[in-house]
Amino acid sequence: MTHPLPSPAAPLKIGTRGSPLALAQAHETRDRLAAAFDLPGAAFEIVVIRTTGDRVTDRPLKEIGGKGLFTREIEDALLSGAIDIAVHSMKDMPVLQPAGLLLDTYLPREDVRDALISPGFARIADLPAGTVVGTSSLRRRAQLLNRRPDLEVVEFRGNVQTRLKKLADGVAAGTFLAMAGLNRLAMAEVPVTAIDTDDMLPAVAQGAIGIERRADDSRSAALLEAIHDHATGQRLAAERAFLTALDGSCETPIAGLAELEGSQLRLRGEVLRPDGSEAISDERRCAIAEGAETGRAMAAHLLAEAGPGFFDWRAPG
Repeated sequence: MTHPLPSPAAPLKIGTRGSPLALAQAHETRDRLAAAFDLPGAAFEIVVIRTTGDRVTDRPLKEIGGKGLFTREIEDALLSGAIDIAVHSMKDMPVLQPAGLLLDTYLPREDVRDALISPGFARIADLPAGTVVGTSSLRRRAQLLNRRPDLEVVEFRGNVQTRLKKLADGVAAGTFLAMAGLNRLAMAEVPVTAIDTDDMLPAVAQGAIGIERRADDSRSAALLEAIHDHATGQRLAAERAFLTALDGSCETPIAGLAELEGSQLRLRGEVLRPDGSEAISDERRCAIAEGAETGRAMAAHLLAEAGPGFFDWRAPG
C-alpha cells in the first residue's frame, strides 16, 4: 500500500465499547490486521468508549433512543479523529451512518443462531407454563410469545456477564443470547441450547462484525480491504436492505437471514406484532448480486401483508 503502515510510534486507533464481547471483537480485528500486514500488536491501540447504551441499563432501549445509543459516541470519536476505525456488532447498527462515515468492511460471520440459556431446561418446549424468561430484545420477546404465549417475559438488559448473573440470581429461569457472542467469548461452560433458525429466525446481521471508517481516510480503507469478508458483505447487503425498507429499529420485531447457496442467495424474513400474537414471514431466492433488491421487495411484501398498525402494542388479553 502507498500509505505508511501503523507502527508502535503511530498506532492505528481502534474504537470499541468496553464490554468483554466488544473487546473480543476489537482484538479479533486487530489480530486480523496484524496478520495481514505482518505488524506487531503494538502497532494498534484499542480505545474504549463508553456509550449511552452501556451507561443506562435499567430501562428498555426503545424508551431511551434505540440502537444508536450503542454507536453515537463511538461515531463522534471517529468523526473527530480521536480514533481511526470503529468495531461494531452489526445487529446493533442503525441502517444509516452519519455523513462522512462508511461501514463497508465485515469480518467472517460467526454462528447466526440464538441460544436458550437455562440451567433447568434444555428447550423452549420444556419450559413449564408461567416460566419467567428474560430478554431485552423485542424480536426475541415476540418470537417466544408467538410460540409460547403461556410464558412470562421480563426486561433483561446488560452485557453477557450481567445477564448470566441475573439468571444465577433467579430473576428469570431462562434467557437468550447469541451463539456468536458465546463462541467469541469461549464460554463453553454456559448451559446452551442453540435454536435452529427455522424455529427462531435471528436478528438482521446477527453474528457479524462491522468496521466503520471515515469516508476520506484512504489509509484505513486500504488496510480494511485486506480483511473484508466478501461473503458476509453479500449476505448483509440483502439483510440490511430488507431492514432499511422496513424502517427497522429497536421498536419493531424484525428477523432476517441471508444465506449463500452456490451462485444463489436464500433470504428469509419475518415481522411480528410486539405481543407475539401474529407473525408474517417470507422466503425468496435470487442471484447473489440481486440480494439488496430482493430484500427491498420482500420488505414491501411483508408491509403490505401486515397492514397499518401491525407494530402497535396490543393490550394484554
